[in-house]
Amino acid sequence: MEFLTPVETYDLLTYWLGMAAVAAMASAAVMEAGSKKFDLFGIIVIALAASLGGGSLRDMLLDRPVFWIADQIYLLVALCAATAVFFLARWWKMPMRSFLLLDAMGLALFSLTGTQAALILDASLLVASFMGVITGVMGGVFRDVLCNEEPLVFKGPLYATPSWLGSWLYIGLIQLSISTWLASVIAGGFIFAVRGYAIWKGVNLPMFRSKS
Repeated sequence: MEFLTPVETYDLLTYWLGMAAVAAMASAAVMEAGSKKFDLFGIIVIALAASLGGGSLRDMLLDRPVFWIADQIYLLVALCAATAVFFLARWWKMPMRSFLLLDAMGLALFSLTGTQAALILDASLLVASFMGVITGVMGGVFRDVLCNEEPLVFKGPLYATPSWLGSWLYIGLIQLSISTWLASVIAGGFIFAVRGYAIWKGVNLPMFRSKS
């Protein structure tokens, strides 16, 4: 089977959104892994898992070529972003807020690209929305597990919920014949804003409780 690169499979907007998502998530992973005092190799492994893991799982579930194998530019972007932040942190103090902002940006961008990838392959709308969530959150799960932390998606401020709602918002806008560019801006901004608000106000989903 001939492998198609993402440029041939996606439109250019989706392609560059994916590049931005990879860079954002790799940078966020370096900042979290940096608190564990890992060396450069460990940092890069975690950054690659975070930035490429969600999209890889999505592509395997959709039975399509894994995006960073089909187009190695994604891999290079992840490596360059991770290495740059690793050395930049030696000269510039990076507050925790920077990690959260980059993570929220990666969540928004990956949620969109995951939804778009599924829609391009004529997946059902429900499946497309879940592909957005998988692409958006699974890289962060891999990152947190490798850092021996409880995954953000399982606790704390809303994480997967903004991703899923934003994926549905994007799908709805596309169904209304809104341009892909405008739908991406609106849905991506929505995901970023809801995640940011949840962090700011500490908005959580209900926690499990058993009757004593």
